[in-house]
Amino acid sequence: MAAPATGGGISADVPILHSENLTSNVKSIYYSRTFLSIISGVVAGIWGFTGLMGFVFYLLVMMVASLGLLLKAKFSIHTYFDSWNRILIEGVFGGLMVSHTGAVTL
Repeated sequence: MAAPATGGGISADVPILHSENLTSNVKSIYYSRTFLSIISGVVAGIWGFTGLMGFVFYLLVMMVASLGLLLKAKFSIHTYFDSWNRILIEGVFGGLMVSHTGAVTL
């Protein structure tokens, strides 16, 4: 009697991510966060947000960006990324330097 086929030992519930697609998605997050960091630094400088207020403004912009990415992915993170960290914190800390150097004071 033959054993039932298991499909190569891979469960149907486990999503398969192609490395090229994952790399492209992570690059998209990085570039969008870099762009938002520059824009938020300029806006914070124009509005006069400095110190703690500027940092809080930056974090709010990054939270809105994360929410936008979640909505774009229709809250199906594991279809496009390997972990939640990619959406929530990928590029946030690197963007702090961009935001800080992009601040303009009038």
